[in-house]
Amino acid sequence: MKVMLQRSGPATVRVAGEVTGAIDKGYVLLVGITHSDTEEDAAYIAKKIAGLRLWEDAEGKMNHSILEVGGAILSVSQFTLYGDVKKGRRPSFIEAARPEQAQPLWEAFNRKLEQEGLHVETGVFGAMMDVELVNDGPVTILVESK
Repeated sequence: MKVMLQRSGPATVRVAGEVTGAIDKGYVLLVGITHSDTEEDAAYIAKKIAGLRLWEDAEGKMNHSILEVGGAILSVSQFTLYGDVKKGRRPSFIEAARPEQAQPLWEAFNRKLEQEGLHVETGVFGAMMDVELVNDGPVTILVESK
């Protein structure tokens, strides 16, 4: 499992012009799932994300977690995180899990985030989505389970 975490101000995801998820402050997560991922991987990453200290304290040091600053999650499924461009000019997505495996695991991941105490908004699995966010500092982290 790969999660591209972007610290964000206001963020919105739309499908066919309709808002499906929106947050005021928190993390936008692009979530990629591969064949060998499990619910244990989802739980590990959810716990890791909830505990990461990526928000500044009064001295400007990253000492606060998303829970401490009252942030939320905008979770978007993103199979292209497993795109392989080593050969040729068109990416191969063979490492991305098939939808029948990936969707239930993405949904389980979102539930695990909620169990960690986070408010979670989402896109729509498999849909063409427009994601808009205000980048809060240059804080982009790749979180992987393996």
